Amino acid sequence: MRVLVISPQASKFDGEATSVVAPVYDGEVGILPNHAPFMAPLGKGVLSIRSDGSTARFRIEGGFLQVVSNTVRVVAERVEGENDAS
Repeated sequence: MRVLVISPQASKFDGEATSVVAPVYDGEVGILPNHAPFMAPLGKGVLSIRSDGSTARFRIEGGFLQVVSNTVRVVAERVEGENDAS
């Protein structure tokens, strides 16, 4: 499935994944390929994107998660990840 992680400043991730675990307003949600359409407000925590044995992790806060047509969109108010210089 395709995963997009977007912050107000930039696109932080755009690639294929085998699973996604995201913090939502009332816990965590796991997404696998061919998941049913789904939408939820995001909470604060770690977003994990697994693909071919490697895992990308981002600290996110606020926004929403949408799953439709085998695409996961994470649009977060704040995203900090492995590739950030901070």
